[in-house]
Amino acid sequence: MTCAVLKYRVPQVWLRINGQQRRPDVLPGLEDAQRALGILRQRAPAYGIDPHRVGVIGFSAGAHLAANMSNTEARSYALTDAADRASPRPDFAVIAYTARMLDNTKGRNNLELRPWVTISPQAPPTLILHAMNDPTDNIRQPLAYALALNDAGVPVDLRVYARGGHAFGLRPTAAPVTTQWPGQVLRWLHDRGML
Repeated sequence: MTCAVLKYRVPQVWLRINGQQRRPDVLPGLEDAQRALGILRQRAPAYGIDPHRVGVIGFSAGAHLAANMSNTEARSYALTDAADRASPRPDFAVIAYTARMLDNTKGRNNLELRPWVTISPQAPPTLILHAMNDPTDNIRQPLAYALALNDAGVPVDLRVYARGGHAFGLRPTAAPVTTQWPGQVLRWLHDRGML
């Protein structure tokens, strides 16, 4: 497995119109991620990787970016070179403690996504990881996203852990999630034929 780390422009402030957030027309982080994926695919022979087995893993705000990448049909910027002709969509996605996708204005039991969140039937197979006791992003966030992917016919797996909080990452802690999820991701990748 070869890994690349993306340093991307962080989310900008989203305007509020009539008290509701509005997604900006341009998401610089999405542009950065799409460009990086194109470069990885174009340079795959030099890196010794399969250009059709390039995936993303995102944590929190990065999970939101990975979900955007998964569900965006076209590049969000004008093509600049050959790298931009490669698909900007990942071949698989791992979404860990996803952020801010649920429309929480409609009540506690609602599992609808926010108006600007689009789901594509062409989104890649997705594995979602989350902890029940996440104080930042309620468990309803990944449930809503998983259900929306499933409704679109996208293969989706969901792993929910009792403890782990937000940002459990790779560092070992007393919460079992920190030692369990990496192996479960590897198993999932094997099962999907990515490894």
